[in-house]
Amino acid sequence: MSSDQHSKLTSAAEAVADIPDGATIAVGGFGVCGIPQVLLEELANRGGKDYEAVSNNAGLDNRGLGMLLGKNQLRRIVSSYVGENKEFARQYLEGELEVELTPQGTLAERMRAGGSGIGAFYTRTGVGTVVADGGMPWKYDAEGNVTLESPSKETRDIDGQTYVLEHAIRADFALVRAAISDEAGNLRFHETARNFNPLAAMCGAITVVEAEEVVPVGELAPDDIHLPGVFVHRIVKLTGEQATDKMIEKETTR
Repeated sequence: MSSDQHSKLTSAAEAVADIPDGATIAVGGFGVCGIPQVLLEELANRGGKDYEAVSNNAGLDNRGLGMLLGKNQLRRIVSSYVGENKEFARQYLEGELEVELTPQGTLAERMRAGGSGIGAFYTRTGVGTVVADGGMPWKYDAEGNVTLESPSKETRDIDGQTYVLEHAIRADFALVRAAISDEAGNLRFHETARNFNPLAAMCGAITVVEAEEVVPVGELAPDDIHLPGVFVHRIVKLTGEQATDKMIEKETTR
């Protein structure tokens, strides 16, 4: 990477062009809030396969990671909440997709640890359940039989309490969305769209951000930066139309 700050700027197509089949990809967002929709569209259009996704959830049937699911491009997913995606449920229950369900806070900390140089950590979450004891169905066959279960995890007593060991997540690539990026990759997120984006960005060996606005270095005050540019390798500046394409997952009116 050149020391030129502008070298991080690229197109969406170029930003995902070298993601190989079988890569592990961390994806920011929560439902359809803060998802890197443009980057995921490009990835879906490339026609790659056997990806392992690390994401809070799998989006909707035709939005976010749901686009990759719809083209059978995911081999495995590490996730917390999957209840809004019918195609996800079908692929999981019919043996087409391996699923590692992880408590949401644990998933967040596993991603953060991966970006912080922490190999593993102990947590109380999941003690006394299949999360720690093992036996959670990870994969079925076409007849509905469990072919792969989660293993049991190491536990340890600390100060009279039992904790379970959880390993950090390091992804080959991370795809995230930010409200503002400067040309060095320092990021600012908009309110709840921050969600899993900083954590996904931290755990990626190569992190790509799609930004609604790109500004010169120095435009963002240090205290206004949510994620430092050291974690960001590629920046895609969205068009006005792409930046305003924000879906409402469930619209409720009175």
